[in-house]
Amino acid sequence: MNFLAYRYYLPDKLLRVVALAFLISTNVSAQLAWPAATYEQKPWSRWWWMGSAVNKKDLTALMEQYQKAGLGGLEITPIYGVKGYEDQFIEFLSPKWMEMLEHTLQEAKRLNMGIDMAQASGWPFGGPWVTDEDACKYIACQTYTVKGGESLKDPVQFTQKPIVRAVGHTVKMTELVEPVYKNKNLQALALDQVRFEKPLPLQALMAYSDKGDALNLTDKVGANGQLNWKAPAGNWTLYALFQGWHGKMVERAGPGGEGNVIDHFSGTATKNYLQQFDKAFQSHNLTGLRAFFNDSYEVDDAQGEANWTPLFLQEFQNRRGYDLRQYLPALFGKDSEEQNQRVRSDYRETLGELLLEKYSMEWHTWVKDHGRINRNQAHGSPANILDLYAVSDIPEIEGVDILRIKFASSAAHVMGKKLTSSESATWLNEHFLSSLGDVKQALDLFMLGGVNHIFYHGTNYSPANESWPGWLFYAAVHFHPSNPFWNDFSTLNTYVTRCQSFLQAGNSDNDVLVYFPIYDMYAEAGKRTVQHFDGLGAEFNGTTLKADAQLMVDRGYSYDFISDRQIANLSSSANLLQTGNVAYQTLLIPEAQRMPIATLEKLIELARNGATIAIHNKLPVDVPGLGNLSQRQKALKDLLQQLSFKTTESTGLQIAKVGKGMILLGDHLDQLLTAAHVRRETITDAGLQYIRRKIGDRTVYFVANRTRKPFAGWTTLQSPAQSAGIYNPMTGKLGLATLRKTTPTSIEVYLQLAPGESCLLEEYANLVSGKSYDYYQPAGSAKPLTGEWTIHFAEGGPSLPKDIKTTTLKSWTEFPAEGVKAFSGTATYSISFVKPDGKADGYLLSLDSVYTHARIEVNGQPVGTLLGPSYEIVIPATLLKAQNQLQISVTNLMANRIADKDQKGERWQKFYNINVSARRKENVGTDGVFTAAHWQPQKSGIVGQVSLTPVQLTIPK
Repeated sequence: MNFLAYRYYLPDKLLRVVALAFLISTNVSAQLAWPAATYEQKPWSRWWWMGSAVNKKDLTALMEQYQKAGLGGLEITPIYGVKGYEDQFIEFLSPKWMEMLEHTLQEAKRLNMGIDMAQASGWPFGGPWVTDEDACKYIACQTYTVKGGESLKDPVQFTQKPIVRAVGHTVKMTELVEPVYKNKNLQALALDQVRFEKPLPLQALMAYSDKGDALNLTDKVGANGQLNWKAPAGNWTLYALFQGWHGKMVERAGPGGEGNVIDHFSGTATKNYLQQFDKAFQSHNLTGLRAFFNDSYEVDDAQGEANWTPLFLQEFQNRRGYDLRQYLPALFGKDSEEQNQRVRSDYRETLGELLLEKYSMEWHTWVKDHGRINRNQAHGSPANILDLYAVSDIPEIEGVDILRIKFASSAAHVMGKKLTSSESATWLNEHFLSSLGDVKQALDLFMLGGVNHIFYHGTNYSPANESWPGWLFYAAVHFHPSNPFWNDFSTLNTYVTRCQSFLQAGNSDNDVLVYFPIYDMYAEAGKRTVQHFDGLGAEFNGTTLKADAQLMVDRGYSYDFISDRQIANLSSSANLLQTGNVAYQTLLIPEAQRMPIATLEKLIELARNGATIAIHNKLPVDVPGLGNLSQRQKALKDLLQQLSFKTTESTGLQIAKVGKGMILLGDHLDQLLTAAHVRRETITDAGLQYIRRKIGDRTVYFVANRTRKPFAGWTTLQSPAQSAGIYNPMTGKLGLATLRKTTPTSIEVYLQLAPGESCLLEEYANLVSGKSYDYYQPAGSAKPLTGEWTIHFAEGGPSLPKDIKTTTLKSWTEFPAEGVKAFSGTATYSISFVKPDGKADGYLLSLDSVYTHARIEVNGQPVGTLLGPSYEIVIPATLLKAQNQLQISVTNLMANRIADKDQKGERWQKFYNINVSARRKENVGTDGVFTAAHWQPQKSGIVGQVSLTPVQLTIPK
């Protein structure tokens, strides 16, 4: 079969690459090597300044420790303070605070580290300079009934009920003064929401008759609330809208940062908020400050919701083309269901646009004008988060769901942005129970979802003279030097750096754009007026969108989500969809019931120019919203009538030819994607997961085995490569893979991956020669290491137990030695052994169970560090002598030492605001704060056998 015979089923985006591969016959020698790492490719960490009680000496000392451990940068987030250190508190943005920031920037330059800065002390944006005019608002609705010929007796007035919500205790309204920032001891008050009792300004008064008439009575309401109006004939319902103050306070705020959260739907509020930073930054050198950061929306995790802004009615009419006041019954769900849905959709779309334009874009403009970039957590916002991420320089995500993660990375890929960041390992387990192995698994999921800029959550500033465990944040895996795993932290950081040195290069190589049908969600009733979008949560259960998105992950199809706004900027070239720096094979519409005319027109235009559009299940049947409805519905009908679908040999699949391209319609997703020539990576059938990128003429895969079983076998990859290199980012091992060519568009690569292990595959269009990757196979049976072990407690506390001699390996907490149950730190296991008989290229050292990390040395030479969940490593035969010394340094978690402190009543939980909260209810103490006083000692050290298995190098067949 010649090359041209492959044209029907070959993905268009591979045609040129395959053609090139057919032409190349040279054998090129290449030296595989890890890319030189930049500080941006290293992992960063959120750096909490508690009470901003920082000093230059400790800032320098800590940054040196962070840099030595392999961190590439820090994000400064000032946060609530520590009790007993009030005299050292520094107010956010004060001259003293700016002095500390400048010192940090200078030290970062010296240490070749990057610095970002949260643009609030806590979250969301807000502070004491945010006035009531600029604070977040809500709309209150009150209804009245009046019969024809009568007047309304009640005054049209609404008094806001008082609300005080504080963290961890009760505050009475009588204890507070208005405005909030004038209250003393705001750190102790820890206010989360405050609404003062006050009359609310009237926004509109509308009267609706039982005959369908609507009258605007707003200007007939006097200053005393009396309505000067007599109802015409009929029965009338009056809707009065009042603008209220939501009362949301900045969460977890530090000194000088306590106060109102801004109105995110007001450009004036955003500008006024940012002016405070302009004032603070005057006469200060901020060279080295890379980015400003927004730590999520989170306005509505309080009573009520922020769903209004003073100019909303005007903005709505300008954008939607009609007066919302004419349809208030529909807004509040009191009209026909269709009318309710249409007005509700328009209302939500308007709020989303205001959030995008008046906050996200306004903030980005300010950031750009100051010569910086921004990082933005858009998830949880009442808008299409794909559009919010799109106007962010670095979209940032958090969470443990790959579908959620892909919203941030999708926007980055579609918009041609280099980086997607993640708030990583926010709260994996209960405090002090997360290992670096647990963290690695979380980071792998982020990277599989498209993240390539890891931020740990996080690291506390803690002064040198503070007793163990130092200052701790309430919701975190504690990445700081007092954690025993700090000595092994550099291993994880090196792993991340190696991964990101590839994942930050080139461009995404995903094949499918998946339309996010937000208008179907806008129309849904829901429990609140406002909808918040946070990936594909429970509200998407049962939708074709969520089912398709998960199936595509499981089946090995690569994709990015795309919004209506982003579709408008697509182009079609050479049968591919072009956006950013990425070419996509097709755009999938997962059963969207409602679609804007502009989007459908664009899809048809793209198809006419050669693109393939795939529609799963059904064509759209309606347009969203109410304005100019009949004309838009007719336009939709006319557009759909242009499409002449014809059945195919495949059951359930129809094709409409449109110009140079086509639109596919089908019931079966696999069938649709196959017809659109989309690559399916069958590597997922073996339980492996991947993400793929293009770096010049190379294709790079990040592959992870997130199962509990080892994988050893051939994997098919949809790449027209002639050679491939394997890079192990944990061990640093690399070499040319053993592969076999199957078709012009695919190869088979042999992989060996332990549970939890990952690798990078770099594929080349030409033949490359060089050192082969080391594959091992057993050359004999496993032999347990027997004899006497010495356990030496080398580092940690509260005290160092005496050495233990044992022939049985069990948790060190089970030995009778004094102090072992409370010990957290590192113990060294030593044993002598004779080199096994027979020939071998190496010996697989296997540890049954380790709690929790293990550094291996043989005869004084480091072999590697094992973070789990697999605890195996090959010792090269060249390291062994006739008589050998094995040393395994095992580090456990903080848990046992913390439990010991709690059992002794040694108070370390001494922080304002939320203090240290428990993730699990059984760990909540009588004071509402986390306690480990009831914990039994956590397993620590090596448990079970340690064995050696002879292995030999092999060439897979």
